[in-house]
Amino acid sequence: MSASQLKVQGNSLFSAGQYPQAIECYSKAMLKDPGDSKFYGNRALCYNRLSRFQEALVDCHRAVELNGRYAKAYYFMGEAMMGLEQFSDAIEAFKKCLVLANEQHMFFGDDISAKLRQAKKLRWQKKEEDRLKMDVELQTYLNNLIDDKKRRLMDSHISVPAEEIDAECDTKKRQLGELFAVVDERRQKREVPDNLCCQISYEVMRDPVVTPSGVTYDRSSIQEHLERVGHFDPLTRSPLKQTDLIPNLALKQIIEEFLVENEWADEY
Repeated sequence: MSASQLKVQGNSLFSAGQYPQAIECYSKAMLKDPGDSKFYGNRALCYNRLSRFQEALVDCHRAVELNGRYAKAYYFMGEAMMGLEQFSDAIEAFKKCLVLANEQHMFFGDDISAKLRQAKKLRWQKKEEDRLKMDVELQTYLNNLIDDKKRRLMDSHISVPAEEIDAECDTKKRQLGELFAVVDERRQKREVPDNLCCQISYEVMRDPVVTPSGVTYDRSSIQEHLERVGHFDPLTRSPLKQTDLIPNLALKQIIEEFLVENEWADEY
């Protein structure tokens, strides 16, 4: 069978959910034509479906080495990186995919944007988990310091009754617990609403503008898109010029109030 025939067979097997068999077909196709980037991209997609993310990542890197404008390879790369919990790298891969898709006038609907939002949220959740772990470790460390001080006081044979030492240490532990409880409660509410984030940069908007299609972007992001990619709305593909952009003053006020109340959002 030729490389193209093996690819067609692999595609049929993939559609049937027979991923290992599809991988075998794409691998055989590579032997016949090792310069076709799509074989690597297709095999990477199969590896992703099987949660074999490291193998998928290797294939994606090879695919973009062969064809740096292969948008789907960056999409599959982002999926593999998410599976490996490499969320920052996944975000960059999806952004690259989005740029290439726009430049080549490829329409993926909301697929790329949805993956970008998901990767950003997962990255934020991971950061929050790490912060929580550090808080727990810090609280444990401080509690141990209180216990150490209590033991030293008990062993020093000072005139303070043991009951007073116990009460003082218990009070400090309780106060410490209350302090960390307040911090934890505040962090449980740390999430940026999607409507405050730009559909291009996925960062919190500072100067939101609305297009005739009704989509809101951050001004700097949509202007860069119009200058570098083309004069169209990246979400709806409708024709768009800079003069069509209208400041979204109501949303800007909401964002400013949100940032005042949630200073942590600058890190989002």
